[in-house]
Amino acid sequence: MALRRLLVSPEFLVRIEADPPGVAPGTAYRVTDIELASRLSFFLWSSIPDDELLDLAERGALSQPAELERQVRRMIADPRSGELTTNFAGQWLQLRNLATLVRPGEPYAVAFDERLRQAMITETEMFFESVVREDRGVLELLTADYTYLNGRLAGHYGIPNVQGTHFRRVTLPPDSPRGGLLGQGSILTLTSHAIRTSPVLRGKWILNNILGTPPPDPPPNIPALEDGKTSARVATMRERMDAHRSNPVCSACHSMIDPAGFALEGFDAIGRARVVDESFNAIDTRGVLPDGTAFDGAAELKAALVLHPERFVGTVTEKLLTYALGRGLDYYDMPAVRRIVREAAPGGYGMQSIVIGIVNSYPFLYRRSGS
Repeated sequence: MALRRLLVSPEFLVRIEADPPGVAPGTAYRVTDIELASRLSFFLWSSIPDDELLDLAERGALSQPAELERQVRRMIADPRSGELTTNFAGQWLQLRNLATLVRPGEPYAVAFDERLRQAMITETEMFFESVVREDRGVLELLTADYTYLNGRLAGHYGIPNVQGTHFRRVTLPPDSPRGGLLGQGSILTLTSHAIRTSPVLRGKWILNNILGTPPPDPPPNIPALEDGKTSARVATMRERMDAHRSNPVCSACHSMIDPAGFALEGFDAIGRARVVDESFNAIDTRGVLPDGTAFDGAAELKAALVLHPERFVGTVTEKLLTYALGRGLDYYDMPAVRRIVREAAPGGYGMQSIVIGIVNSYPFLYRRSGS
């Protein structure tokens, strides 16, 4: 009976931060070092603190800025920080959705097998983890000239001289359409429909996860996209989307969502590079970002996205802070986000600088008592 009681106790099932006695309702106060150790370990390891963290917390030394930075770097170097990649990248990039994705029928059912699915997931996880562990700049998530491949994935990408099942770091040629998240098969497959690409899904993913400006939800009863078939030819995706946008109800949102998605039309629904679509129509990858920056293709889109680096770095910081706190951000959290980005700028927006900024931030170190 004692064991049963233990296993159903809220203190066993849920990580609880209780308000200290005597604190008035609605009052902001700094968390204890023991609570800080727990916040830190669940953020970076998705697990309980180790003995070193607890010893520092019991002595009241963990909250000292220099010690806190040292512990963050130690924890990132520890193999347990792989949980940050699995859980945060899986949540932010929606990578976990790839595990259940189905590609039925031609032309993708045969090409997209389980080995390729797992290889795509591994590529993105190893890539993200390398940026964190090696303290590379956040912008490398978009602009990197390398990736992680095995023979199966390299063959899928058309990259020669990579064989075997083990993954290794591969430097990409200057003219490669790969490099960065927007050239990886995992993201390109996740943002496609089962049998065709989708500029809408890809554009929405970029607005949500790269620019941090999610579009509004679609209105009810919107018409489906026409299949574009005529007696003479099959319309291109751009022509079909143009016809769809002729409806005023659809036009406002799609004019903001679609352009970035069209830049990725040079990849098919499972991330293979192409120059014509399924009906052998030439592909038009031109577009304009909401700020007016024009581009043509994935490479120019990535260059346009990093013209104002604080946008993407701010989005990554927001996503990481949300993950670290276990709650959505509100307007009163945004000064902390801007400060983290601003302080990381002189060092090239290093990923570990962003993480250290988060654990030193007011939202991470303080909480508000219940009403």
